[in-house]
Amino acid sequence: TIAILAHDSRKELALQFCTAYSAILSKNTVIATGTTGGLAQTTGLPVHCYLSGRLGGVQQITSRIACDEVDLVLFFRDPLKADAASITEQNLLRLCDMHSVPIATNIATAEVLLRGMDQATWTTAGMHPALVEPMPTVQRPRRVMNRV
Repeated sequence: TIAILAHDSRKELALQFCTAYSAILSKNTVIATGTTGGLAQTTGLPVHCYLSGRLGGVQQITSRIACDEVDLVLFFRDPLKADAASITEQNLLRLCDMHSVPIATNIATAEVLLRGMDQATWTTAGMHPALVEPMPTVQRPRRVMNRV
């Protein structure tokens, strides 16, 4: 499953991306926030649309990430947006890190990840298997500082 989100100033870029990569995207389940998904659907791409980002769509997609139901996130964000570091967006980035979900926040990274996903036919499932034996903890000697 590929999730697509875009700030208002990047929606046209997201639409162009979906048009250019519709062949690859159509091989996957695509989910998106409401407005971005509606634009992507105009390319003929089947997209499951959640609520608009402002109405909770980002949280809906974030919950799918938390449930390990998303393989890749394409987030066309505007780094100059006043609230670009909002709590909602920070939560999205944090959960992608926690669940090892690749996330692209710009067009160059989106292209690399999507092409790599297509060529390797990978998913994040099984990418980082749990360790069979935990790593031993190393006891480091305490430093004693001489106080004068």
